[in-house]
Amino acid sequence: MHTADKIRNIAVIAHVDHGKTTIVDGFLKQSHTFRDNQVEMNQTLLMDSGDQEKERGITITAKITAVHWQDYRINIIDTPGHADFSGEVERTLNMADGCLLIVDAQEGPMPQTKFVLSKALQMGLKPLVVINKIDKSGSRIGDVKDELDDLFLELAVTEDQLHYPIYYAIGREGKAWDELPADQSKPADLSVIFDAIIADVPPPSVEPDKPFQLLVTALAWDNFQGKYAIGRVSRGKATPAMQVVLCKKDGTQVKAKIDKIYESQGLVRTEIAEAVAGDIVSVTGVAEAQIGETIADSVEPEALPVIAVEPPTLQIYLGPNTSPMKGLEGDFTTTRQIGDRLKKELEINIGLRVEQQGLGYQVSGRGELHLSVLIEAMRREGYEFEVGRPKVVTIAEDGVEKEPIEHVTIEVPAEHVGAVQMELGSRRAELRSQHITSSGATRLEYSMPTRAMLGMRNVLLTSTKGTVIINSLSAGYEPLGSPLKQLRNGVLIAWEQGVSTPYSLQNAQDRGTCFVGPGVKVYPGQIIGLNNRGDDLEINVVKEKHLTNMRSSSSDGVVQLTPPTIFSLEQCLDFIEADELLEVTPKNLRLRKKELNHNLRKRNK
Repeated sequence: MHTADKIRNIAVIAHVDHGKTTIVDGFLKQSHTFRDNQVEMNQTLLMDSGDQEKERGITITAKITAVHWQDYRINIIDTPGHADFSGEVERTLNMADGCLLIVDAQEGPMPQTKFVLSKALQMGLKPLVVINKIDKSGSRIGDVKDELDDLFLELAVTEDQLHYPIYYAIGREGKAWDELPADQSKPADLSVIFDAIIADVPPPSVEPDKPFQLLVTALAWDNFQGKYAIGRVSRGKATPAMQVVLCKKDGTQVKAKIDKIYESQGLVRTEIAEAVAGDIVSVTGVAEAQIGETIADSVEPEALPVIAVEPPTLQIYLGPNTSPMKGLEGDFTTTRQIGDRLKKELEINIGLRVEQQGLGYQVSGRGELHLSVLIEAMRREGYEFEVGRPKVVTIAEDGVEKEPIEHVTIEVPAEHVGAVQMELGSRRAELRSQHITSSGATRLEYSMPTRAMLGMRNVLLTSTKGTVIINSLSAGYEPLGSPLKQLRNGVLIAWEQGVSTPYSLQNAQDRGTCFVGPGVKVYPGQIIGLNNRGDDLEINVVKEKHLTNMRSSSSDGVVQLTPPTIFSLEQCLDFIEADELLEVTPKNLRLRKKELNHNLRKRNK
């Protein structure tokens, strides 16, 4: 049993891909959380448990784990590094007393580092800095330390936050030092960081003798125990079978009884007999608990302040599929089934908003990645639906309509700078600074409306041959600017229902880029390619070649087709215009016009 002075709560924060999940792997392995012969000892990215997290190589939801070091219990909160998941970051930092900031020795502090660190310092967390990947050939440790100094000067809230210790690490090898090592190959481990957490991070400031209080900061679910409410005990203690009151966001109170209490131990939950102030625990039995609500003592129930989250910046329409192929490929297709799934998502996804709109729903989130992760998750679960073009969420302030603005950092090799500047110029982006990095790439910083960023990533990846690195950060609101002109060409639209044939596709390829290959079912109004010109063109791609007894030396050879362009989910969302939809099923992504009827489409122009 741990008392509050033997507990340390630390959040691990960093930019995408700077190695925080790898360092947490090292903590889990070196604290003897697993037996030496356990399979986890040979695995990596142990904390990224979701399928999409493994595939995308990013952390999407914050994870909580704990290790024991000497006789201390260290709760480790692994946070996402992407600004789209800022809701996750904001609510989980509430549980920590210190933060471990991990920075890549070559890239230095990046926009997301700045975003998460500013949140942590505002909450008064004690910072420890780890410069990771010091074995990289392009590492520039001196420059990175200077950049960190500037960053802390800009963001620090109190003077003592400017005095932070720096450690040096090779996360992949599980090594760390408190001074830059002359010989990196010598044996080392992460014990210097463990010791620093215990020495520098303050124990949780709690009131162990007052009535029990816990702010729910995360929820989990399994078929065995149902809903787990996860949070830090801010005062008092709790035991199984204890009577409690759930203080709801609307001020009402619901009586409940704690069933079981669990604490994290590595990757598993262990049942415990008592939750003490300062510890991060999961409790079952409080089925109605939502994120941001307080579980309190039944005799003196007092609610803690509800977590404030930044408002959403993007919204999309999401509703039941209305195409001629509806209901053929998904298990869940009705408005009610989609609505129930979105309600379930709202419980755990704190940055999301959902409103009914006609047959479907208006879903608002923190950015394109935030929304596309939800769409992909629903698709994998067997849902079939259609989504509209992402739109920005504007706000009214003093009678003026304002739109969200992004601070965008782009890093690109020198030969592609012209292509980037041309594309961003057409999107009315404002260049703030431009300089050459130590690796020889050019770093451009822009300020631009969020709506101008839609579709930009794909265009830049194509025009820079995949070498561009784009990061963005929300930078507040500005009065709504004038509409942007359509930046892409018109589309090729299927004219008839049927199965695409090589003969017809050969004709379509002369007119533009095809998105479907031969032998694919299509329907009228479906988008099957991108036109070479600015207007839309309807084309028959199901026509067979008529056989005659005439022979021609040129046209009777084998049809040579260019392979079709297949878009990812994000590319599809970027591609569609206001009069188009994306049909999402577990098996296919199909682009289509909102109005499938050719005559009605012409009339509405």
